[in-house]
Amino acid sequence: MRTIAARPLTAAAFAHFGDVLALGETPTKMINAGMCGRHHDLAALDFGDGRAGISLFDATPRTLPYTLDLMERHPEGSQAFIPMHRAEWLVIVAPDAGGVPGDPLAFLAAPGQGINLHRGTWHGVLTPLAAPGLFAVVDRIGAGANLEEHPLDPPWTVTA
Repeated sequence: MRTIAARPLTAAAFAHFGDVLALGETPTKMINAGMCGRHHDLAALDFGDGRAGISLFDATPRTLPYTLDLMERHPEGSQAFIPMHRAEWLVIVAPDAGGVPGDPLAFLAAPGQGINLHRGTWHGVLTPLAAPGLFAVVDRIGAGANLEEHPLDPPWTVTA
């Protein structure tokens, strides 16, 4: 089996695949009579000819080492994952290699970090590392197939 080590999720390391959603050091501006910091416009959302939809995903937690045997992508729009918990979770992405996933990269998202995957980015399935595995997901709702899956044979093992 092939092995990859997960590394911390940073905006620079993830930029090719999408956006990291996290609080900045200072809010973009203060709102609500100075009681709320707005960290504004953190992702480039793309819904093609569809519309934005918000769904809730409740995923079963996994453990490390993790066996990565399936990747998927959404050719018609971006997909944002916003954790509704304060635990680390695993993010796996891969470059496109002629219509199939290339060698994957694994990231450990810190508590409070979310991601927005660019349209067409190969990624692993939702992989929380602790319960609850609850996420708000903002993605494209519309006609047409917006899911491509690719089994990996042989699989990869993701370690901490």
